[in-house]
Amino acid sequence: MIQCPRGTRDFLPDELEKRRSYEAVLRGVAERFGFREIETPIFENAELFILRSGPGVMKELYAFKDKGDRDLALRPEMTAPVVRAFVDGMSNDPKPIKLFYFGQCFRYERPQSGRYREFFQFGAEIIGSATPETDAEAIAMAASMIKALGLKDYKLRIGHIGVLRQRIKNIGVPTDRTAEILQKLDKKLYDEARPLLKDMGVKDEDADELFALTETVGGTEVLDKVPGEAGDYLKKVVAYLAAMGVTDVEIDLGVVRGLDYYTGMVFEVEAPALGAEKQICGGGSYTLSELFGGEKVFSTGFAIGFDRILLAMEKEGIVYTPKNPDVYVVAAADSVRPDSFRIASQLREAGMIADVDIMGRKLGKALRYAAAIRARWAVIIGPEEIARGKVVLRNMDSGAQDEVVLADLAASIRA
Repeated sequence: MIQCPRGTRDFLPDELEKRRSYEAVLRGVAERFGFREIETPIFENAELFILRSGPGVMKELYAFKDKGDRDLALRPEMTAPVVRAFVDGMSNDPKPIKLFYFGQCFRYERPQSGRYREFFQFGAEIIGSATPETDAEAIAMAASMIKALGLKDYKLRIGHIGVLRQRIKNIGVPTDRTAEILQKLDKKLYDEARPLLKDMGVKDEDADELFALTETVGGTEVLDKVPGEAGDYLKKVVAYLAAMGVTDVEIDLGVVRGLDYYTGMVFEVEAPALGAEKQICGGGSYTLSELFGGEKVFSTGFAIGFDRILLAMEKEGIVYTPKNPDVYVVAAADSVRPDSFRIASQLREAGMIADVDIMGRKLGKALRYAAAIRARWAVIIGPEEIARGKVVLRNMDSGAQDEVVLADLAASIRA
């Protein structure tokens, strides 16, 4: 038996219906915030992702050469393709530009609970503005999406990467090694960061103060401990969030995000129900367009791990109610089989989900099938009834049934 590749999944109809429904919830929130959808290719020039993340990303890429000997890669994330599309075709559009996207990404890494080699991201970018209002708008939309999905147990953490960048610079870390240290701080790998800092000539007490800074965590009162312009900036972000009803936030200067292009505010959302791998959303403010040949433009964005958040919802006990067929139409005799297809078509034109027996089953088996597909109603077409302009309408939950005038069938089902 040939199975799907490791780290990928088949989505059977019930599961896919659930995913599409939750995807529609996220789309609805994005549209209400004034965002418009963008779609980019699933594969891009590999250089796009190397420019964004460095050559080390190659070990995670599904990279290949096409028949023209071009180096291509399946996208491992969607921010870089969206910014590339902005540089290619939207750089002269009025700013800010508010975009959202949804699609699958690919990374060659070890599959584990809620993490796959083919995974799905729902994200958004606000391009062309570097203001507290922009950052607050992005964070508020992410929080609104999570709330709209019904998830209750989650934590929103906000930081400012500029604080750590400035401290790292002040203690003597070379600019070209800043990203290396930030990646260690992102994962709280202090034991690995310390010898690196020592090799760079950083004093132990300076390293201790740097590590302590990443542990600066608390409510909005912590903002008074955030030094310089970054503290004032975060206070404005938090104030705008409060105006939009987002008040349950945690200030955490240890939010690093691990990517070199972030320049200011950064944030993450965690779902404790997921255990150690609990992040479901992350983002921040950045500049990336200049890497792809455009002018330097400030942006703020985030991505929601769609698979991760669905797993968190499942662990929280959120149950999806499937959309069952409204009606199943069955002929009680071969002579009225054409009538069953005509009536099914009329019900579909009336906007209902109407299925019809295409197997030529006997009435009993046809009704058992209607129950198996969770149809709400069965319409039974009999020769005598149809001659009188009527059909039998059966409630599949209670088993009760009545004759209904054919002309009134759609109205009777709606009622």
